[in-house]
Amino acid sequence: MDNFVVSARKYRPVTFDSVVGQSHITTTLKNAIRTNHLAQAFLFCGPRGVGKTTCARILAKTINCQNLGDDVEACGECESCVSFQNNASFNIHELDAASNNSVEDIRNLIDQVRYPPQTGKYKIYIIDEVHMLSQAAFNAFLKTLEEPPGYAIFILATTEKHKILPTILSRCQIFDFNRIQSKDIAYHLADIAQKEGIETEKEALELIGQKADGGLRDALSMFDLNVTFSTDNRLTYEAVLENLHILDYDYYFKITDALLAGSISKSLILFDEILRKGFDGHLFVVGLLEHFRNLLVCKDPATVTLLQVSESAERKYVEQSAAADMSFLLSALSITGQCDINYKAAKNQRLHAELCLIKLANLPHILQLSSLGAVDETAKKKVEPEPEPVKNELPPAPEPTSPAYSNGNAAAPAQQPSTPTVVSSKLKNTIPLAMTRPVGAVAESVTTNRQEIEPATQIRKEALTLENLQRLWYEFAEKRKEEGNSTTEEISLKKEFRLEGSTIEIPLNNAHQLEAIQNARYDLLGFLKSRLDAPKLDINARVAPQEVNRLPYTPAEKFNYMAEKNPYLLELKQALGLDVDF
Repeated sequence: MDNFVVSARKYRPVTFDSVVGQSHITTTLKNAIRTNHLAQAFLFCGPRGVGKTTCARILAKTINCQNLGDDVEACGECESCVSFQNNASFNIHELDAASNNSVEDIRNLIDQVRYPPQTGKYKIYIIDEVHMLSQAAFNAFLKTLEEPPGYAIFILATTEKHKILPTILSRCQIFDFNRIQSKDIAYHLADIAQKEGIETEKEALELIGQKADGGLRDALSMFDLNVTFSTDNRLTYEAVLENLHILDYDYYFKITDALLAGSISKSLILFDEILRKGFDGHLFVVGLLEHFRNLLVCKDPATVTLLQVSESAERKYVEQSAAADMSFLLSALSITGQCDINYKAAKNQRLHAELCLIKLANLPHILQLSSLGAVDETAKKKVEPEPEPVKNELPPAPEPTSPAYSNGNAAAPAQQPSTPTVVSSKLKNTIPLAMTRPVGAVAESVTTNRQEIEPATQIRKEALTLENLQRLWYEFAEKRKEEGNSTTEEISLKKEFRLEGSTIEIPLNNAHQLEAIQNARYDLLGFLKSRLDAPKLDINARVAPQEVNRLPYTPAEKFNYMAEKNPYLLELKQALGLDVDF
């Protein structure tokens, strides 16, 4: 029986053209070889499984190839290429910095650099996971890395670029490897499956590409796992879902349909089904958040390309996005995001996720009521203003004198003019019926229309004065105290303030009081604006302890405070020879 070789090793790229998803790297390296502009040190950095070590080996093999052609690809047949493929090359040295990270290991490497290559032009040193080197090892490596012999080339590879010293970074040409797109991974897996004689479904390979999160090595490992799981060398979408334990996106479509319909029960039943299948509740919340994001992306045809899903899933997203309002998606993203943030801290995590679903199911109803209220406000604003009164042409309409009249249950008493009046041309253009009705009837009609437009009860707002503001401010403070606010907020609301224009200036003792005022800011301004005629009222709270009247605390401060109010206390103190107890 032949030994099994995993796909990540069996189908490892051996040429620049076979590297997947890193064309910006391979093109630059090929041009550097073609023009003989090779640096003395390269740094390959990026996520795991994207081809850093592979590109380092291809570069090392190519620059030492004895039959290098115009296409800048190693021939694979010369002595240098054959020795490299058999892991017997004396010009290419690989060092694992994770296990060789001391100063002694770097000194041994430096000693090897002194000897020129026996065959070929260059000696290449590939140091993998270079960020694992110690600080002393980095310092010992600096001089050799900056001024190596002309035949020495260093290729460093790392997944954590931020851990490398800036002095090392400045001596290298840095190449940042990208995460490989899921579509590129799917195409590569389809090519391997064809070579291996494995029948696959396109959705199954795309699902593996999405699960790999940009790492080709992870994708190949999952591909081998699913091939082993299948009994007939056939990869199906359902089998990959089950084997990789992935939550099918159809659940998110079903739950979103239930939420748009306002069905709390259906959404909770679907969530229970997901939990019974063994999926984590937090995983579901994160997936639902991503689902809403994808729906929002599909609102504009120009951003549909941002989806990293299969074509069939893309069509479903576009269809459901058309049925969901923008306001619903934005609110759903906010609610689900808060659920994601607070999920780990919740004592009952299942109930926490279910409350999120209940809020989402009530969103359509709330948005519908909000839209109706907006329509009513718009209708009120669209009412045409009353015509300007014309002097000596129309008597003023009588004001309502009783609640029955104000509610429109009784007719307004018409005031007939004592002398005939002439209706001007201006009034004719404003009220066309003035020529066919008596003046009193016109006044009655205008008054009745005014009653229909204006609400029956209106709260008359008070003028913005310091006295009115202080009274309403303390009224709000007492209301918050009855509701059980914090002690810091209660102290903050009792601070003295002053009114400058339409801005309330309030100095505070510390940042805690400032935070308490900021938390109550919107409720406080809403309360004050509803009672005062000040639409531009604002609060400027700041930490300024020097401006706050400090209450007496020590015995000496208390005595001085009382002595300011009653000077006879000083005389009594001196007469009796008393002293303040410090």
